[in-house]
Amino acid sequence: MNHASTHSSASDHHGQAGILDLDAEVLAAHLASITSWLPVSSAPRDLVDLCSGTGAGTFALLARFPGARVTAVDSSAEHLHRLREKALERGVADRVRTVLADLDDADWPDLGAPDLVWASASLHHMADPDRTLRRVRDALAPGGLLAVVELAGFPRFLPADAPEEAPGLEDRCHAVGHHDHAGRMPHRGADWGPKLTAAGFAVEDGRTVAVDLPGAQCDAVGRYAVATLRRLRGSVAPGLSGADLAALDGLLDVDGPRSILRRADLGVRTERTVWAARRS
Repeated sequence: MNHASTHSSASDHHGQAGILDLDAEVLAAHLASITSWLPVSSAPRDLVDLCSGTGAGTFALLARFPGARVTAVDSSAEHLHRLREKALERGVADRVRTVLADLDDADWPDLGAPDLVWASASLHHMADPDRTLRRVRDALAPGGLLAVVELAGFPRFLPADAPEEAPGLEDRCHAVGHHDHAGRMPHRGADWGPKLTAAGFAVEDGRTVAVDLPGAQCDAVGRYAVATLRRLRGSVAPGLSGADLAALDGLLDVDGPRSILRRADLGVRTERTVWAARRS
């Protein structure tokens, strides 16, 4: 997910915000497992969520560290507004500060001296991620921790041989999308370990979290699949064959006979890779 979204339109932000909310709902247990894994000897109290989106990481961190406060930084005013609304609904508004900022700008916002910085699905969107990592290192308190979470793969919602009229459709859609994104986001899929070391961090641990969630286990999976694939269609349609585009539209027709919502094999399969790095 593009949490940075610096140059998106207002309507694009609105659609993205909904997907970020669904992502947080569907993958909440996996996010909690990542925050529980973080190598902390004592509970951090001052946290920063870089490119926070609508708050998936912010609220996972608040749940993991009940005595902490989180500064949520994002370039989207809409995302931060939604985050603040959620904080009020959950009774944690006094533990959240929001900062509207483009982290690619020359001047960074004052983030204090946090004990922990969380960067989820954001670093590969930075124009100069090496500079961003150095800035994070300089901002962290001595001995502070940076948690980097990156998508090892975009979600898949159907088996590889589905749908019947266009087997392998999702793989072809994502291949088109990868080609489109390669020029705009050259750091997607990078090995962040060497970059972290070069920026002055000591990498303490890393892991890959596999997600395989059957649709029947979560009511939101269907909505998540439809929203994600609709967004994907907007960028890959020109690169698809007529047959593939028709098959994709059939999956997205929620009232139609081939709707993805009618499929018993609907699920979410993806991976997230995590690095935990200490300011050295």
